Formats: sequence, structure tokens, C-alpha cells
Amino acid sequence: MAGLMGRTALVVKSKYSKLLNRAENPTETLDYSYEQMLEQLQNMKRGVADVVTAKKRIELQQQKLEQNVVTLETQAKQAVAANRDDLATQALQRKAVAQQQLQDMDGQVKQLQDQQEKLIAAEQQLETRIESFRSQKEVLKAQYTAAEAEVKVGEAATGIGSHMADTGLAIQRAKDKTEEMQARAGAIDELTSSGALEDFSAGDQDQLTRELSQVSAASQVNDELAKLKAEVGSGDAPKEIPASGDDAAAAPSSDDAAKT
Repeated sequence: MAGLMGRTALVVKSKYSKLLNRAENPTETLDYSYEQMLEQLQNMKRGVADVVTAKKRIELQQQKLEQNVVTLETQAKQAVAANRDDLATQALQRKAVAQQQLQDMDGQVKQLQDQQEKLIAAEQQLETRIESFRSQKEVLKAQYTAAEAEVKVGEAATGIGSHMADTGLAIQRAKDKTEEMQARAGAIDELTSSGALEDFSAGDQDQLTRELSQVSAASQVNDELAKLKAEVGSGDAPKEIPASGDDAAAAPSSDDAAKT
């Protein structure tokens, strides 16, 4: 069961990865990555500003404590001058607490200063990386755009693109249909001319025309026959047309007729 689930997960991941690769646009991905890097830089700048702000707050507190230490020391001197050792002791105790707080704050300021310097160095490195990535990004985008344009031009020139392939198929279908219609039109004309196919759309007028054409053809044949007879009759002597078959054997020759 575990093996089946593992294979299923692998197939789903492979299909999903293939779908993502097909939908991914390198130019958009590069721009998005650049925006993410800029966002990281802004977050780092805000972090540096927060560290500097915290350090400034501690430094202000140090200044107040330093003033308080001076005040407490003055009060202790005044109490000693007034023979109030108890008040002088309280002032000195407060002074010692304030001085301890100052020492602790010095460590905090030093720590924040180190953190600030590290953040600033990392910020500068990130800015350098972003600038380098921006230049590389523009070069890659230009190369991808040029390659994409070259592919489109090549597909258009060779007709291997999906759009051009569809266009080529449409043109071929149009040619096939045109040739089919031309063949049908030629067949109809041939059948109509031979009389095998009657044109019912023409009505009685075409029927009359065909009959008149037949009469005209017959008249032309008669005229040519009469012309031939006139030409034959106008010669010196009419030539005998030899008989054929049994008629030639039965007919007497001119010599036999003379002897008779």
C-alpha cells in the first residue's frame, strides 16, 4: 500500500511539474525573483533601522543615568557636609545602582552596534547581488525574447507551427473542395452536352432549341448532298460507281454487250 501511494505521489508530482514547466514564462519568473530580492532588501533595511532605533533609546537612557549619577554624587556630598551620613549612604547606593545599569547598557549598546554593522554589511552584499542579478536578468530576458521570436519566425517560414499547420490544412481543404466542385461542374456540362442529362431548369425553351438544332443539322446535310450532286453532274461524263458483291458479277461488261 505504501509503495502504491508513493508511486501515485510521484506520478502526480511529475504531471504537476510538467504542467508548471509548460505554463512558466521565464521573463515573468525572473521579474518575480527580482521583486522578491528587492523585498528582502527592504526588510533588511527595516531591520537595520530597528537596531539603530533600539541603540538610540539605550543611549538616551545612558545619558539620563549619567546625569542621575552626577546628581546622586552631589547629594551625597551635601549630606556628608550636613553630617547626614544616612542620606549620604542612600545617595551613594543609588549611585552604585545607576553605575551598574550604565555598565549593562554599555554591553547592550556594544551588542546592538555589532548587529548593526553585520546588517549593514549583509545589506551591501545583497544590494550587490541584486544589481548583478538585475543585469543578468535583463540579458536573459533579451536572449529569451530573441529566441522566442526566432522560433516563431522559423515556424512561420517552415509551416511547422500549430497556427501555420492549421492554416495549411485549411488551404489544402479549400483546394480539395474547389477541385471537387470543378470536377462536378465539368461532369455536369459533359452530360448536358451529350444529352444524357436534361437541364430541367431551362424549361421548354431549351427543348425547342435542341429540336431546332437537329432540324438545322439535317438541313445542312441535305444542302451538302445537293451540292455534291451538282458537282458530279457538271463533269464530262459521269463515272460509274463499281458495284459490289453479286451485283458486279451479274452485270454484263461493255464488251459482252457489243458482241450481243
